[in-house]
Amino acid sequence: MKNLQIENIVETILVQSGSSVQVELEDFFPGDRFAGGKYNFGTHTITLYIEEIKAQCLQLFSSLDYFDDYLAVVFAHEIGHAEDCELAELIQQMDGTNHDFTRKGIALKIEENAWDYARKQIPQNLHPFMDTIIGYSLEPYYEALEVSA
Repeated sequence: MKNLQIENIVETILVQSGSSVQVELEDFFPGDRFAGGKYNFGTHTITLYIEEIKAQCLQLFSSLDYFDDYLAVVFAHEIGHAEDCELAELIQQMDGTNHDFTRKGIALKIEENAWDYARKQIPQNLHPFMDTIIGYSLEPYYEALEVSA
């Protein structure tokens, strides 16, 4: 994928969202998680990890034919974190509890809020595609809470 193509996708969604979040593009996530994007609340910055997004797309759809749409969905989700008016309160609640189940529930709520926002940014015809990604994304949270989706 050419960087210009990636930058155009990012710019289109960013303008559409009206968000003032800063965006950085990197190749790989520096940790041991399989993260395609990360929102930093403190700096109001989204970092997209392009090679990680490609790997996720391949893992889920066995092809990079859907990369542009996959990137758009991941980015819309990260903007969902950036624009979540509940995020500061949820982070505070999470930091204020030592109860593991409560923390996991709050983490799920944070993710669900971001996906709800993302759904409004992605065209309706891509929602079935997006639902596959959301299911995959939320599965570890549901498993952690030992509930079903």
